Amino acid sequence: MPTRPTKAMVLAAGFGTRMRPLTERMPKPLVPVAGRALLDHVLDKLADFGIADAVVNVHYLPDQIIDHTAARAQPRITISDERDAVLGTGGGVVKALPLLGDAPFFHLNADTLWIDGAQPNLSRLADAFDPARMDILLLMAPTAGSIGYTGSGDYAMLPDGSLRRRAEREVVPFVYAGVAILAPAIFAGAPAGEFALTKLFDRAGARGRLFGLRLDGLWMHVGTPDAVEAAERAFLASAA
Repeated sequence: MPTRPTKAMVLAAGFGTRMRPLTERMPKPLVPVAGRALLDHVLDKLADFGIADAVVNVHYLPDQIIDHTAARAQPRITISDERDAVLGTGGGVVKALPLLGDAPFFHLNADTLWIDGAQPNLSRLADAFDPARMDILLLMAPTAGSIGYTGSGDYAMLPDGSLRRRAEREVVPFVYAGVAILAPAIFAGAPAGEFALTKLFDRAGARGRLFGLRLDGLWMHVGTPDAVEAAERAFLASAA
C-alpha cells in the first residue's frame, strides 16, 4: 500500500482582493467563518488526518499569519516567507520544496472550506493516490450543489478518474476544490520565479498523470464577503 502523506503545504500568501473590504486589514486566510479562521479550518483537518508538519507560505500581511500560527502544536507550522517576492501558486511551492521532502505531500489553499461526508476527504485522497499512475491527484467538487460557486467548472472527469481541462465556452461538472496530493518530481524543470501551479496540472494532464477524486460532502467557495455568510449557514445546517 502506498505511503500516505506525512507533510502538507498550505497556500496563504494571496492578496484576497475579491474579499475586500474584509481583507483591507486582515489576510484572507484569517477571515473567520463559523467562529474559526479559514486557515484554522484547513489546519484542523490536517491535524485530524495526523499530519505533524505543515508549511504555510505568507506574503500579504504576513506577520498576522505568523503570529496566528505561532502557538499551534498540531500540525507544527513552518513559515515559508515570501514577503519580498510575488511567486504565484507554483513558485511558492518551489521555494518551499526543501521543507517538504521528496515524498508526495498534501497541498491546500488556505481558503478552501468543506464539510466531510461519511469518510474524511483527506483520508479518501490519501487512499486513492497511486504514485505508479499519478503525479497529481486533485479533490474535485461538483459544480452543482457547491456553496458560493457560479463558474463553468474546471475539469471533466473520465471513468478512470483522469481529468480533462475545460475547453473555452464549455461547461464541465467539476471544479478544483483547492486540495491535492502532489509528487515533488513534477517540479523538475519548473520555471524560476512566479508561475501558476495550473501550468504543472496541464503538464501532468498531457502525460495522462493528472487524476481527480470526487469530494464526498459539501464544498464551499469562500471568495467574497457574501460567500462567508452562505458558508456559515451551511455549517449551522450541518451541525443541526
